Amino acid sequence: MKAADPPAAAAPVPVGAGDPRSPRPSEPPPRARRKAGALLPYLLIAPAFVAIAAVFVWPLVKTVLMSFQDVGRRELWSGQAAPWVGFEQFTNILGDGEFWAVVLRTVVFMVICVTVTMAAGLGISMLMQRMDTWVRLLLTAALVAAWSMPLLVATSIFRWFADSDYGVLNMVLTKYLGVDAQGHNWFLDPKQGFVIIGAVVVWGAIPFVAVTLYAALTQVPKELEEAAALDGAGVTGIFRYVTWPVIKPVFQMVGTLSVLWDFNVFGQVFLIRGNKPEPEYSLLGIYSFEKAFESNSFSQGAAISLITVLLLSGVAVYYLRQLLKIGEVE
Repeated sequence: MKAADPPAAAAPVPVGAGDPRSPRPSEPPPRARRKAGALLPYLLIAPAFVAIAAVFVWPLVKTVLMSFQDVGRRELWSGQAAPWVGFEQFTNILGDGEFWAVVLRTVVFMVICVTVTMAAGLGISMLMQRMDTWVRLLLTAALVAAWSMPLLVATSIFRWFADSDYGVLNMVLTKYLGVDAQGHNWFLDPKQGFVIIGAVVVWGAIPFVAVTLYAALTQVPKELEEAAALDGAGVTGIFRYVTWPVIKPVFQMVGTLSVLWDFNVFGQVFLIRGNKPEPEYSLLGIYSFEKAFESNSFSQGAAISLITVLLLSGVAVYYLRQLLKIGEVE
């Protein structure tokens, strides 16, 4: 009988080939994978950064450069290099009494508009708490509709309200209040004209303030208000010691935004005055526009814009601090 053949020798197995922990030859090492994973979020947001730089950063850089040059119409349209004048534009502007008169007018206008907006918005938000659900929904829809109305439409409506011949305002004053306002031109006196312009600004800003403050009021614990009422606190006491501490951060944040917006009012004045505001109606935005495009002093317009940014920088820092405080509380 023939003896059985011995079993064939098994092929040698490479060291570590059967170990599942060993890296496969086709995969990158763990360190490279971690590095690629760390770069992935930055690669995903890179297009957004490029778009922001193109829309915001580059115009800001260009404005800063123009403020230190003497850019005229020839340099702007031909692309020729403009001469550098250093701080001459800023010196001329800061030494001009008209500029400081415009700054004072802008500050006064902003303070009045912000005060009226915040007071009316807070009052409406507190009324919304006491309304039935369907009434509150109708009011919210009306506020959102007013807020989303284009500025051109809103200014056209208010121009019609204040029209000297066919305006609703003159008709109501004459017919129902006994004031002889027939044919009265509200824009001959800048004080009366700014009342109409301020009404446009406040009317467009109240919806955002009211809805935002109402959202803050919904976070006030009802138990604390009821406990304060049982302890004998009145409406003023409940608001001062219970409601106000809760809504104060949101109120400050919205108020700061209102300051930033109302300080840079441009479209309301420009459109209501028929694209040609009188000098008495010049705010900083209008003043910068006129210097740049009517006087063809583009560098002065850029310098005024930078001065406006510097004037508002403190308000912007305060707004960012409020955002950080709210984030810490949450």
